[in-house]
Amino acid sequence: MPELIAAVHAAGGLVGTVSGGFHEVLDPLAEGLGLDRWRANRLEVADGRLTGRVSGEVVDAAAKAATLMEWADEAGIPLDCTVAVGDGANDLPMMAVCGLSVGFDAKAPVRDVADILLDERDLSMLLPLLGLRG
Repeated sequence: MPELIAAVHAAGGLVGTVSGGFHEVLDPLAEGLGLDRWRANRLEVADGRLTGRVSGEVVDAAAKAATLMEWADEAGIPLDCTVAVGDGANDLPMMAVCGLSVGFDAKAPVRDVADILLDERDLSMLLPLLGLRG
């Protein structure tokens, strides 16, 4: 992942992730990797304890697609110049609005619609496909 991020940044691009996971896990990873943007669910805390609920809007399939469109618009990037990488059904709406959809070690519904499939768990394999290496 660091190689992909560095190459995209060197080419003037942006890298973001939108996850159905939690900010409490994603934040340190995203900062350490140098991601430009990230969005995830936030665990609700009351009186210093986790409540078992999510605080704010839930990051679901629709939110993933909306986030990609929002970030592309803010950065002035046409949607047909965006790439979405996903593995499961909750990624399908996001993959439907991007320019290039990549199934990454993907499950059946994504395998059926992704433009490209990567079965090796190595995102640097995207570099030649994006014209950033080789």
